[in-house]
Amino acid sequence: MEENPLHVIKKDQSREPFDRTKILRGLEKACYKRPVSQEQLEQVVHQVEEEIYGRFDREVPSQVIGELVMKYLRELDQVAYVRFASVYREFKDVSDFVQEVQPMLGRKR
Repeated sequence: MEENPLHVIKKDQSREPFDRTKILRGLEKACYKRPVSQEQLEQVVHQVEEEIYGRFDREVPSQVIGELVMKYLRELDQVAYVRFASVYREFKDVSDFVQEVQPMLGRKR
């Protein structure tokens, strides 16, 4: 039986093979100069992979991957989460930033 690799459906509807190193690179950029170990980043990638392979057979929307990364990154490091979210969600202005951070501020107090 031939194995069908998982493909990612990009925003423009193009497709490319799933590549875990892209997730890891994005996490490394978001966590630059943050107290997050390489092992913790690998664990996030593993959790994301487990979840997408458990839910999708052939294709996964890139939005699902991004949301999963943000879910696990929010738990790991809030500064890195905001960095990642600002790129992933393409913040246009400060109000976008405030809207993303507001729920975290409410939980902290």
